[in-house]
Formats: sequence, structure tokens, C-alpha cells
Amino acid sequence: MSTYAIGDLHGCHAEFIALLETLSFEPKRDTLWLVGDLINRGPGSLACLREVQALGSAARCVLGNHDFHLLVVARGGGKLKKNDTLSDILDAPDREKLLDWLQSQPLSVLEQHTLMTHAGLLPQWGVPQAQSFGREVEAKLASDASGAFLTQLFGNQPDRWRDDLEGMDRLRMIVNVFTRMRFIDAEGRLDFAAKEGLESAPEGFLPWFQYPRADDVQLLFGHWAALMGRAPHAQVPVEALDTGCVWGGCLTALNLANGERTSVPNRQREK
Repeated sequence: MSTYAIGDLHGCHAEFIALLETLSFEPKRDTLWLVGDLINRGPGSLACLREVQALGSAARCVLGNHDFHLLVVARGGGKLKKNDTLSDILDAPDREKLLDWLQSQPLSVLEQHTLMTHAGLLPQWGVPQAQSFGREVEAKLASDASGAFLTQLFGNQPDRWRDDLEGMDRLRMIVNVFTRMRFIDAEGRLDFAAKEGLESAPEGFLPWFQYPRADDVQLLFGHWAALMGRAPHAQVPVEALDTGCVWGGCLTALNLANGERTSVPNRQREK
């Protein structure tokens, strides 16, 4: 019985299947943790979504920013972007079943001393606090007001957490921390412009994992392809799992029991 955490799929279905075969993954025995962004940019978004959904309890997944983008387009009046590869999902006969499943996924997964989120964890948030904040968003996604919530979700403000935030400002900030965070300042203010490697940090900002925490929880995250699976100078126990498969890198799985990493190359690059 093994548990594997896998980086952002981004519609790389062929690589996902190749990785599962390399791991000799058996859903009746093993478990997958997926860090979100199952879809978009790659050629197999629909296949990835169906594959993970069909795994049932053998797969545990958190929502990423691209997953939210799909929900906003499908149910919140959002527009497709130039490089999106979501049309196959939006046109699929099982679209509503897949969207319902995606919308029911959490923002974090915790087991014993390991927490998985898509983008990371704000240093100012303790684990119980972060899970409570995530449940606020999950409750809204499960409510009759989910469509209105998705319509108002996207935006860069507020960019710093305050306990007295309310309404959409509070929910938007929670989603942005869990799914979009990269660089923050010492007060926990998020920068949304810099998306490349560590050298792109704005003045006064550092990667979120270079700030100390009051606990020693192990953190698993994806989202930041430019890091290529590394978290240099981390001040917390952390595993970066996005190794940029959709951009020509690899798709990577981490064995949570022994820390061993297994990767398969991007198949498009091989053609």
C-alpha cells in the first residue's frame, strides 16, 4: 500500500498514464494525492478529469487556479482565454457530472503531519486555521449561491489577509492564498505579477516557503512550474511537485512513505 503525491497534470493525460504504469499503481491498494490544476494547457484535459474522477476514493485532489478557472467559465460567466484547452470539457456529454465532481473538491488535504494545497500555505496561518478558512470556500461552492460566488471570484484585492475580512473579499483572499500564491512580503501581502523563478521576486518579497512557521507540518504544493520541483532555502518542511510537464518538463510523483521521486518525460517533447 503506497501513497503518491503527483504534481500539476495540466491536461497531460498520456504522461499521467505513463507515470501510473511506472509506479505500478493499483487503485484497490494505493492512493494518489493530486495537487490541483488537473486541466488546461495540455491536450488531454477532458481525459485527465475523467481519469481522476473515475478513481473514486483512490484519488484525493485539491483545487488549483486552473480548476477554478474552468468552474468560473462554466458556471460563473467567465470567458475562455486564448491558450485554454477546456472546450472538450465544456462540450462533453458528461460535462455536468465532471463539473459537479470538481466543484466538490477541497482546498487542502491533511493526513497526520502532511498538508497538501495547490499553491502553498500562508506562514501566518496555522493548519487548523487554514483548514477552517478552506471550509468557508468549500461551503460556498456547495451552496445555492455558488454561481454568484464564482461570478465575483477573480481579482487581486485584497492582497493581504486580515481576520476582519468579510464577504467576497474574505473568500477571494482565501482562494488566492490556496491557489495563486508565490511571492509574499513579511506581512503576508501577495504579489500576483511575478510568476517566474526566484530571480523574479519583487523588492521586499520572498517565496512563501522562505518564511518560518510556528509548526513543522510537511507541506506539499504544485502551481509554481518555474521552480521545477525545487524549493531553495526553504524555512519549512516542503515538497515542490510541479516539474513543468506541460511546458516540456516532467510529471513527478512523490512517495509519501520514503520520499522517493519518480518522473516521466513530457511526451509531446519526444515527438
